[in-house]
Amino acid sequence: MAEKSKARAGRGSTAAPERLKRYRQKRNFAVTSEPDGSGVPAQDGHRFVVQRHRASRLHYDLRLEAGGVLLSWAVPKGPTLDPDAKRMAVHVEDHPLDYFDFEGAIPKGEYGGGDVIVWEWGTWSISDNADPIAATEAGDLHFDLFGEKLRGHFALVRRGGDRGGKEQWMLIHKHDEHAVSGWDAEDHPRSVKTGRTNDEVKAAPAATWSSSANWAAPTPDELAALEALGAKGVWDLGGRTLQLTNLNKVLFPAKRPHPAITKRDLVRHNAMVAPAMLPYLTKRPVNLHRFPDGVSKTGFWHKAAPQHAPDWLTRWHNKDADPGETQEYLVLDSPASLAWVANYGAVELHPWTSTTDHPHQPTWAMIDIDPGESSNFDDVLILARLHRTALDHVGVKAIPKVTGKRGIQIWVPVADGLTFDKTRAWVERLSRVVGDVVPEMVSWEWEVAKRGGRIRLDYTQNAINKTLVAPFSTRPVAGAPVSVPITWEELDDPDLSPDRWTIRTIGDRLASKGDPLAPLIGLQQRLPSL
Repeated sequence: MAEKSKARAGRGSTAAPERLKRYRQKRNFAVTSEPDGSGVPAQDGHRFVVQRHRASRLHYDLRLEAGGVLLSWAVPKGPTLDPDAKRMAVHVEDHPLDYFDFEGAIPKGEYGGGDVIVWEWGTWSISDNADPIAATEAGDLHFDLFGEKLRGHFALVRRGGDRGGKEQWMLIHKHDEHAVSGWDAEDHPRSVKTGRTNDEVKAAPAATWSSSANWAAPTPDELAALEALGAKGVWDLGGRTLQLTNLNKVLFPAKRPHPAITKRDLVRHNAMVAPAMLPYLTKRPVNLHRFPDGVSKTGFWHKAAPQHAPDWLTRWHNKDADPGETQEYLVLDSPASLAWVANYGAVELHPWTSTTDHPHQPTWAMIDIDPGESSNFDDVLILARLHRTALDHVGVKAIPKVTGKRGIQIWVPVADGLTFDKTRAWVERLSRVVGDVVPEMVSWEWEVAKRGGRIRLDYTQNAINKTLVAPFSTRPVAGAPVSVPITWEELDDPDLSPDRWTIRTIGDRLASKGDPLAPLIGLQQRLPSL
C-alpha cells in the first residue's frame, strides 16, 4: 500500500508543472499577491484547505492536496455537515501547494479579485486507497476530512453539463457520526489561520495576526520550566524542543540604574513578546545582529541561515542572490524560533520590509530620523512632529516607533505592487519638504563625517535587504532597551525618550497600551503624489 502511494505521488508530482499552466496563465504575479507556485513548500500529500473567497460572488474554495498540486472546487454555498443539503461545486484549475495558507486580497480587476481567508484546514484521506488523480478524472471522489470545522465522510460527484466551460459537481456529506442537520458554513465566519473575518482581511490584507492567532506566549508551566533549567538544558516551547546553552551568561552588563541581563532573560523576553513581534517577522527574511559575548563586545551581522539550525526553523532561499551573497535566510514565525535566535546571541532582529512571496515589493515605506553627534532627542522630536503634520496633510496613515537608542522611525504601510524605487522616491520627496522647514538641523550627506553632527532623514533604507530594527526587539545597550511603536500623541509626552522601555518594562507597556502599529499591518495604502 505504501509503495502504491509513493508511486502515485511521484507520478503526480512530476506532472505538477504542467497541471499549473492554467493557474499561471490566469494571473499577473506582478500585481496579485497570490503565490506563483515557484517555491518548494512542504508537502505530505494529505492536506486540505477551504478558503472563503469574496470575489464577484461569495464562494468557498475546497482544495485537496494530491499529485503535487491542490485539486480545487468552488462551492458557492460552502461545505456543510448536513447530509440532506447537497452543495453544487465547480471544478476549477489546480492550484500550487503554496496556495495552501494564502490569506489576503486579490486586487480588483485581477482574476478572482476579492478577499480571501483560510476558513478551514486539516488533513484528508481517500476511500479504499484510491488514486485521487484518477478518481477526479473519473468524476467520483469519496474521502474523509479531519479539520477544525469539517469532519466526516464526503463525496464529490461530477454531474452532466458544465458552467462556463467548467465541470459541474456535487459535494455531499454522508450520514455518519459527524453529520449535523442544518449546519451552515456562514455561521462560522472566521479564519482558522488568523482568527480574522473577510472584512478584517479586506481592510488589512497582508496582516498575519489577530487575537485568535496561534502565536501564544509561554504558559506558566513553560516559563517555570525555563527558570528551572541550569546553565543549559532542553526547553519545550509551543511543541518545539530547544537546546539552550549558557543561560546565565550576562549579555547586557549592569549599569545604573539597570541590573545585568542574562541570555535567559533575552530568551524569556523573545518568547513573551512573540504575539506582538511575530506579525512583523513572519514570511520575511531576517538579518540577525549577534552579540554572543555580550553587548560590551563588538557584535556582527549574520544573514545566512546557520547549517546547524533545527529542521523546524523556516528557511527561505533567495533565488535572486548574486554569487557571494546570502542564499538562504531564516524566517522567524513561531515563539520557539524567537527563543532559538535569542539563544544564538541575536540581540537585534532586522526583518526585510518585503516578504518572501514578493521580495521586490515592500509592504512598508520607512522614514528613519537618524540623529547626529551634535543633535539630541528634542531635535528628533521636532522632525518627527513635522513629519506627523506632513503625513496628516496628505492623508497618509503611519505610526512612529522609538528605536530604543536615540532616534525615531516612522512606518508607513503601502499597497501591494509598489516597488522600492517608488517608495524610496516618495519618502525622499516628503522628507526633503520637511527638512526644508528646519534646514539647519538636517544633513543629506551619506557619510557620517560630512554631516556636521546633524540629523539625517534616511530615505535610502527603502531598498531590498535594507532593514530597520523590528518592533519589540531589544537593542545592544545596557538595560536592554526595546524598540517600541507609539501613538502620534505620545510625541508630545514630556517623559518620552527613545529608550524609555526595556526588557523589564515592555510587558506592562503592552498590557496597558497594546501596539498602536498593529492596526496598520497589511493596510493597502496608495501613496499620493507629492
